[in-house]
Amino acid sequence: MSGYTNAMRRYFDFGGRSSRAQFWLFILIYIIIMVIAVIIDTFVFGAGDGQSLPILVMIVALVHIVPSLSAGVRRLHDTDRSGWWWFINLVPIIGPIWLIVLYCFAGTRGPNRFGPPDS
Repeated sequence: MSGYTNAMRRYFDFGGRSSRAQFWLFILIYIIIMVIAVIIDTFVFGAGDGQSLPILVMIVALVHIVPSLSAGVRRLHDTDRSGWWWFINLVPIIGPIWLIVLYCFAGTRGPNRFGPPDS
């Protein structure tokens, strides 16, 4: 849970580094929250009928846009890559796959050009 709260606390912080565990814990909790929002939207608000908007899902997505970008950039920094590598995500099909591969690489040991490792 600390990976999620750390990412949410560092909302607009694109500097520094985030460990693999912190990043993937943030992603896991975000997915769990999104699944809960989908279930609530579907069964409580009837968003699955095509007539109403999935308002809760949209709110959860909007709240997490900036933290997911900043956590992704910090994860790239941990692998000693520039945050600009995030834009590989815009290349259809191959880009998102390659970005996930980059997120899975181990971080550099000790300090790198982006600072000391996060624990």
